[in-house]
Amino acid sequence: MDDMKTQFFNRIEAGRLLAENLSSYANREDVIVLALPRGGVPVAAEVAKRLDVPLDVFVVRKLGLPGHPELAMGAIASGGMRVFNGEVVNALRIPDEVIDAVSAEELVELQRREKAYRADRPPLEVEGKTVIVVDDGVATGSTMLAASSALRQLNAARIIIAAPVVAASTYGEMQGAADEVTAVVVPEHFYAVGQWYEDFSETSDEEVRELLAQAASQHPVQV
Repeated sequence: MDDMKTQFFNRIEAGRLLAENLSSYANREDVIVLALPRGGVPVAAEVAKRLDVPLDVFVVRKLGLPGHPELAMGAIASGGMRVFNGEVVNALRIPDEVIDAVSAEELVELQRREKAYRADRPPLEVEGKTVIVVDDGVATGSTMLAASSALRQLNAARIIIAAPVVAASTYGEMQGAADEVTAVVVPEHFYAVGQWYEDFSETSDEEVRELLAQAASQHPVQV
């Protein structure tokens, strides 16, 4: 594909195109799709619909250093899994109590978001499953890498990173973090995810709730 001419109309179209790359996972009982909210949800909803598999969200929150929130000590993800940036933690000798305090704060926000998105439905079981984790695009890959690492801790059997567009500079690193990486386009010239969409309007919490509710009605969680 010509990098500079490849553009999706919106996240729904992007999801449909991405689903074509994942057709081998259709109608399998061991497969689930997890979306990185919020922008990843409309893409993932199309993937899950076309593969006829369950859909859920997987929330990742950065653990920012107190006083320097832009500096990530690591991340916390759905299921309470923590992923650490060893270089930052070791170089700055950040004590465990600081990491624990920030983690506790972010866990509250993570759980609030999960409840807002999922309502009272239980999360999908990850252990032993083939998990397709979806975002609307991958630039630096930090959030997707944290999600993949957390899913390993949750004992996912196989992890597939999937996005309509993944920066070429990040693609190789993604391959080292997952069992498979798939994208519709992997451009060398990558400035921002939004450049690959005609309509890159913000996904609302309400849209996330509606898409998850629709998916849950098709694939109710067995409790």
